[in-house]
Amino acid sequence: MTFPYQISFFGDKVYLHFFFETLAFIVGIRLYYYLKRGITDPISDINRLWILLGAMIGALIGSRVIAMLETPSEIMQQTLLSFYQNKTVAGGFLGGLFGVELIKKIIGVKIASGDIYVIPIIVALFIGRMGCFSMGIAEPTYGVETSSIFGMDLGDGKLRHPVMLYEMAFMVMLFILFQLLKNKNMENGDRFKLFMLLYFLYRFLVEFIKPYHPLLLDLSSIQWSALFVFAYYYKFILRLIRYAQ
Repeated sequence: MTFPYQISFFGDKVYLHFFFETLAFIVGIRLYYYLKRGITDPISDINRLWILLGAMIGALIGSRVIAMLETPSEIMQQTLLSFYQNKTVAGGFLGGLFGVELIKKIIGVKIASGDIYVIPIIVALFIGRMGCFSMGIAEPTYGVETSSIFGMDLGDGKLRHPVMLYEMAFMVMLFILFQLLKNKNMENGDRFKLFMLLYFLYRFLVEFIKPYHPLLLDLSSIQWSALFVFAYYYKFILRLIRYAQ
């Protein structure tokens, strides 16, 4: 496979990443509506739409802001175009979290609303990372050089950690985990909180095998985002610890 991988589309060369990114969005939305049919949603349809809008706007902003902070030395050279083009999933989750909580306060919704999104997000992430993998080192999701058996040439002749494939494998494990928890008696909202904690724990750890740029105290913007999520859900973490004892 030659990175970045392209396909012919009506005579033009198109990056496969665009196809998978679009497919991830479509499948995620369709899966959400499919799962929604099987439950009685305590949140009205109009409020659910407002919450989705808040999530989308928050994710749009958050993904760009955290991506900008991934390269602190280049912040002053940012243009509006480069700001918009660079994005990160972790920042999207963080911004989406802010957007949802803000909208819920405005419309007066106090019920946890995230559980129904967990499986669609996991599936969409898996598909999206297929697109990231197809870009090789042209997409800033690759790892540092390694001599381990997992090393792959992602287009620059060097054996690197295929971080995109690691995340795909992690998504498979999360999918299995949440299928096992499907019929467990959990508080409303706990599944989404658990997903966020596990995903950001993964992102915090995997940054150490990526060529990241420290933002503060030798930690990247992604790692600081993870620490914020851990602090935000500290009550849930304490509850998990008490449950495990």
